[in-house]
Amino acid sequence: MSKWLAVIIAVAVVVPGVILRFLHLEGAAPLQALIYGIAIVGAAFLLSWAAEVLQMDVSQGLALALLALIAILPEYVVDATFAWLAAREPSYASYAVANMTGANRLLIGVAWPLVVLLVWLRSRRKSVSLEPSHGVEIITLLVATAIAFIIPLNSSIGLIDMAILIAIFGVYMWQLTRMPAEHPELVGPAAMIGSLPKARRRLITGVLGVIAAIGILLVAEPFAHSLVETGTLLGIDEFLLVQWLAPLASEAPEFVVVSIFAWRGAAAAALGALVSSKVNQWTLLIAMLPLIYSVSAGRPDSLPLDHRQVEEILLTAAQSLLAIILLLDLRLSLVGAGALFVLFAAQFAYPNIHMEMVFVYVLCSLVALLVGRKHLTKAFSGLKTAVTDPKQFSEHT
Repeated sequence: MSKWLAVIIAVAVVVPGVILRFLHLEGAAPLQALIYGIAIVGAAFLLSWAAEVLQMDVSQGLALALLALIAILPEYVVDATFAWLAAREPSYASYAVANMTGANRLLIGVAWPLVVLLVWLRSRRKSVSLEPSHGVEIITLLVATAIAFIIPLNSSIGLIDMAILIAIFGVYMWQLTRMPAEHPELVGPAAMIGSLPKARRRLITGVLGVIAAIGILLVAEPFAHSLVETGTLLGIDEFLLVQWLAPLASEAPEFVVVSIFAWRGAAAAALGALVSSKVNQWTLLIAMLPLIYSVSAGRPDSLPLDHRQVEEILLTAAQSLLAIILLLDLRLSLVGAGALFVLFAAQFAYPNIHMEMVFVYVLCSLVALLVGRKHLTKAFSGLKTAVTDPKQFSEHT
């Protein structure tokens, strides 16, 4: 009964945020941010339980990819809004790219290290290892990052870029559907739901997933706006709010979900969800920008990039390159996580050295390759097998 009570409480705390969303109350931004934030936490618990149980019917990779897609829906909504407005007011184009790059860099610079830190605090383990099947994500990220380095050459994100990135994401999802389902170790409410007969289990899992998705979709955007409004009241620069505080708010469901996973000992699932989220944001999120911009403009067009946004994309791509290299052996160590966080934090201490930071990230990537060169042959062999024959690979691992 106590486990069902936890589910009821999680659903109940989502309701006030959803109600507030439709009341359109003015003022009291800090209080609204608190109510919305609590609702996001409740939705995140529901989503984490649904994702765990879903692994009984599909592969962990596919379950985490779906979890990541739902958890970052608010980021899509916020960025789509900026891209839509950019067709009428050009200044919003920079906001769209700033929000996208900020979300991507927050994910790697804060969320990835957070998982490793929580695991270390909880169990004193100095690294987090991914399941072998996550080699598919690593290959996908490597290809998407190569595209990201090329995009700024045209000073715009075009419909051809969109088509390529959507194709990359499509191949990625197709690979995940080929992975076999596993038998996860469930605890708490997830174990209770997993013990139900198949039909009831799937029904309840679907209902929890839908409630979580609706709650996150309705609550996260006003949560972001209330946080930005709070920041404005405190005198924080608007561009910085768009690039960092708004993405942090829209990424909140993802942060909460992976923190729950990491603290409960499901470190591989936590990091796997974040890698899946990075794939989503590094392919579909970017691809969405020129599509929404073109629809709003009423003609096929490319989202323009100014000099600053070109540098932002290059910096984000360089950060992604280092993160991928650190994960080539499907393991992120405490040292590697610390490096990602320190380099991310340096961008706040020195906000106007974008190209210098690109150089630093690339240099660190080369050093990481040199230090880990003895693992490269094994890593690429394993990643290749995971992509070309995932079922056989899963059986042998």
